[in-house]
Amino acid sequence: MPISEEQLSELRQRFTCSFEQVDNVFEECANDACSRLSPSGVGEYLDGASLICMLGRGFEPALVYLEEMPEIAERLGEETLKTVSQAIWKMSRTPNGKAILPLLQSLGEAARRLGSKELFEKYIEMVFSMMERTTRSVHGFHSTIPSPGLPDMLNNAPYLLNQLSLEGMVNWVEYGVSYYNDNPERQKDYFSLQSADSRAVMQRERHGTLFADVERGLGLYMKSLWNKSEHFVPYSTGFDELRKPVPYFDELGIRVPDVFDDLDGVSGYCRYIATLAHIAAHQKWTEAIFADNFSPFQRLAVEFFEDCRVELLAIREYPGLRNIWKRLHPKPIEGDCDPETQSCVRHRLAMMSYALIDDNHGYSDSDINEFVKKFHGLMENGESSTKEISGLAASFVARTRRQEDQSAVVYFDDTEIGYRDDNRHMWKYYELGDEEEMFDEKERSSVENEDHNKGLPPRHYPEWDYQTKTYRPDWVSVYESLHPSGDGTKIDDLLQKNSALAKQIKQLLDLLKPQQYVRVRYQEDGSDLDLDVAIKSLIDFKSGATPDPRINMSHRHDGRDIAVMLLMDLSQSIGDVPEGATQSILELSQEAVSILGWAIERLGDEFAIAGFSSNTRHEVRYQHLKGYNESWDDGVKSRLAAIEAGYSTRMGAALRHAGHYLSARKAEKKLLLVLSDGEPSDIDVSDGKLLMEDTRKAVQELDRDDIYTFCITLDAKADEYVGNIFGNRFAVVDKVERLPEKLLQLFVSITK
Repeated sequence: MPISEEQLSELRQRFTCSFEQVDNVFEECANDACSRLSPSGVGEYLDGASLICMLGRGFEPALVYLEEMPEIAERLGEETLKTVSQAIWKMSRTPNGKAILPLLQSLGEAARRLGSKELFEKYIEMVFSMMERTTRSVHGFHSTIPSPGLPDMLNNAPYLLNQLSLEGMVNWVEYGVSYYNDNPERQKDYFSLQSADSRAVMQRERHGTLFADVERGLGLYMKSLWNKSEHFVPYSTGFDELRKPVPYFDELGIRVPDVFDDLDGVSGYCRYIATLAHIAAHQKWTEAIFADNFSPFQRLAVEFFEDCRVELLAIREYPGLRNIWKRLHPKPIEGDCDPETQSCVRHRLAMMSYALIDDNHGYSDSDINEFVKKFHGLMENGESSTKEISGLAASFVARTRRQEDQSAVVYFDDTEIGYRDDNRHMWKYYELGDEEEMFDEKERSSVENEDHNKGLPPRHYPEWDYQTKTYRPDWVSVYESLHPSGDGTKIDDLLQKNSALAKQIKQLLDLLKPQQYVRVRYQEDGSDLDLDVAIKSLIDFKSGATPDPRINMSHRHDGRDIAVMLLMDLSQSIGDVPEGATQSILELSQEAVSILGWAIERLGDEFAIAGFSSNTRHEVRYQHLKGYNESWDDGVKSRLAAIEAGYSTRMGAALRHAGHYLSARKAEKKLLLVLSDGEPSDIDVSDGKLLMEDTRKAVQELDRDDIYTFCITLDAKADEYVGNIFGNRFAVVDKVERLPEKLLQLFVSITK
């Protein structure tokens, strides 16, 4: 029950912190604390938060403490409130202030993984032991140097706690401190998991069934029971922070984890057997079907239903598999997912899956029970097929789908079935297609009215670290969506405003259009007879030789074969009005792109338009404004009219994603135009050179793919950095008000 306004006021008075960001969440945190803690615990909680707020480290430490500590104290005991606040205060008295926030952010996962107050305190002791041993005094000076590796270790602590026991983590830390205490750079590499030693020691400390120890036995299992000689490709579950790898198979072999721990009484070896049996069943009975006609929800349902179909077929041959799969299959609790506030798609499908593998599931949901009967009815007459089961899955989605399923809050508890593969083998596609074709009409309306991450799933890209000269794998998440629509008449007004310029441009465009015809010879079917070839074929015929039947020719324009991608920087700064100008950069960009779009449409070149912005590496927004197969119509104009400025400029990821689409075009020449007003930057990157070097690397990657990249920048100071990124393929527009005219001139000069 929420606390009263009077109680909230009393609690706020006790909490001596004046950050606006904290005020925005204080009521929710106070309600959470009061529901979990005793009155004295709430007082201790607020005193600890007040203490942390006074450290001079900004609002984030206090905010993390407020959000995390009620659950930690409820789980481990209210004594941990004082333990944590005093530990943070103690750390603030050292040169290691930058490690405070990572430490606080690691405590929630530490409490969940360790499970007891004693082990939690040992974790904090480990942190302080490392801090004290790696903080160095400068000889001859009254100063100390903070621990080089402590922030990196704490940033990786949640991940390490999921891979190692506390003892294993202590051993891993001990190794790094012992061997790299005299070398700050190598110490940072070790504790950020970049060095080979770091990964090797972590692997040594991990427990479970190692794939290397059972590989031969698994090969014999696949050969003896499934008559398959498979090539196994192990992968590590230890180094992917953005997404958890899952098994899969393709023409190169079967991907399996390099280690499996015992789980719910099932040994790691049996977990390997469960995974391989599931994959072998797919290989034997699954046929790929076209994905293009299914929505994302339907695809997810088809995958669940097909998983169950092949497992039931495998159980018919090897009944013992049912027991292993049933023990490893999580049992979702009916009613745990709240359909009013959460997306319950995964929860319903996991219930359906469990009901199909366990006849004594005990679920009362009428839809689940009805489709279980339909499923078994479909299977009674034989093996069924992937296509047939997909129809049943689509019917299940149609019957059970709710509006709340579009919610970004997806219920995941007991829905991840760890022994199953990712089902990539199930799908085939007609063609790569146009970007906008990936959104059906229902999804378009959803994307236009909801947040970006309700569109397509994220695509992950690496990022170049110039310091280590290596890529950070799967470092950036790009969320793409179809840009919402606005008032398209705004673009028509802009074109009317520039009608005089358009008339001048029209004459220039007519000159750029292909004028000359060229002959295409040696055609079996054509518009004219190719006399030279025809005479030669006649001579061959009279001589008894086989004549060449390709005696016709046709004609085509000796024209342009260009595909163009215009990538617009939509970061916060483009909303500014330059000094001496009457329009914002955003308005001028709309005007310039409108004229360019109109001009390219007249030329007949393939072209697309997209915008990008970013909010840390976890959220790069890529919004489609026009697809290659779309004409310059009211739909495109309405999207362009609705563009807004916001967030930051993580350009490298956006370039890679634009290049992903541009490289699929069949044009002879491919041009990627970037329209920006500043250097690459983002709020989670303090080293300004990092993103510039990553963007430079992305341009080099595009060069290797024969994509010509050119940057038009509105930053008067761009000469300081843009040449380093794009070489000599850039132009600085000093007079921003001339952007519409200048952009078109540059395009013509590049493509003529």
